[in-house]
Amino acid sequence: MSANQRSAKPAAGQDRTETSGLKKIVGASMVGTVVEWYEFFLYATAASLVFATVFFPNADTPLDAVIAGFLTYAVGFIARPLGGIFFGQIGDKLGRKHTLQVTIILVGVATFLMGCLPGFDSIGYWAPALLVILRFIQGFAVGGEWGGAVLLVAEHSPNKSRGFWSSWPQAAVPVGNLLATTVLLTMSWILPEDEFLSWGWRVAFWLSAVIVVIGYYIRTHVSEAPIFLEAREQVEREKAISYGVFEVVKKYPKGILGAMGLRFAENILYYIIVAFSIVYLSQVHGYDTSQLLLALLIAHVIHFLVIPQVGRLSDRFGRKPVYLAGAILGASWAFFAFPMFDTQNPVIIVLAITIGLCFHALMYAGQPAIMAEMFPTRMRYSGVSLGYQVTSILAGSLAPIIATAILRDTGSWFGVALYVLGACVVTAIAVLTLRETKGISLRDVDAADAERHGIKVTQASQGS
Repeated sequence: MSANQRSAKPAAGQDRTETSGLKKIVGASMVGTVVEWYEFFLYATAASLVFATVFFPNADTPLDAVIAGFLTYAVGFIARPLGGIFFGQIGDKLGRKHTLQVTIILVGVATFLMGCLPGFDSIGYWAPALLVILRFIQGFAVGGEWGGAVLLVAEHSPNKSRGFWSSWPQAAVPVGNLLATTVLLTMSWILPEDEFLSWGWRVAFWLSAVIVVIGYYIRTHVSEAPIFLEAREQVEREKAISYGVFEVVKKYPKGILGAMGLRFAENILYYIIVAFSIVYLSQVHGYDTSQLLLALLIAHVIHFLVIPQVGRLSDRFGRKPVYLAGAILGASWAFFAFPMFDTQNPVIIVLAITIGLCFHALMYAGQPAIMAEMFPTRMRYSGVSLGYQVTSILAGSLAPIIATAILRDTGSWFGVALYVLGACVVTAIAVLTLRETKGISLRDVDAADAERHGIKVTQASQGS
């Protein structure tokens, strides 16, 4: 055996060990993210199917009641940037791990209590008021969740495969949605409609307590990335170095705006597909709850399978080409999807939703890698959280409301298609203004930040 062969064996063993450790980080991040987004999307589905009846029975028309339900849904999006700011500051100072443990408990408690709320018939306007409060707490916690979950993976990932590995927490989002849809679908199958509306929907909210405990336990067994620990030590040694929300707004406003532009169409397209499609099919074509939930169930499975493969494509071909393809294809989706819905053919309806989620994946999968590569470690949590969560107010929170209002006022889906098209144009422009960061080292991002702002980088902070 040659010397080269002998030296290669430890290296291969080290690679396997590092990959195994990375898989554990990915698993911990995904499980917690599944829990958080199970609860967040559970609310979205319930707002479409249940809350209009339980909390807003006095609305003038069924569509007005749906809009009222979506307005409470929007409260969570308004709270998310506040959570992103709060937990971003904490996450940049204390670490990603402990922040994620707090967020999962908060969102779990809020969701469980939602399942305990009496309806409008029992306590009047206190019912929607308490729903709004709990929704705000839920959104506040989720606002801190995403940045920590994706950065925990992105900062551990090799430069050449960061797009692939960091896309897995994104894939956990359809899994959370899948679980929420599965539970509601099961309850709607086994219960008569009046019982489902009375108490059956609550079971899905109560079940969150079980998976929160599992997710919290798994997150206690993850470690911080070395690059973050080094950056934190550097900040502690040199008090002149700042971090967090105010620093990133001051030093990287272009990065925040770029992240917001990337997020805009992706967020709108997603909620048109998974929330407004339910409204359209139920209100215009009279589809029942079980049929709609089953269609989403199938589409979510495919969405989960596609996201990591798109992440791999972003490592091979670059962040920008893949993302731009998603924006261009996403712009076309509504123009053929709604005619497919109008066929009232179940197979064609599932195909339309699935195609939309595949287009969405082209934008969604690469977001963690792109946004992580925009900001230095000392303010990365705050930067990605702001860019991601602030956009939710202008995009995802309003998308179902705007689309439902367009349908109510015009009786047509065409205005909704134009709305999605405009959003995709905004995102396409944002993509074209960004530089390609495929394969970049996060240490190089930190070094460029230090040089740009005159920060003295010590040997310890440079790392190996």
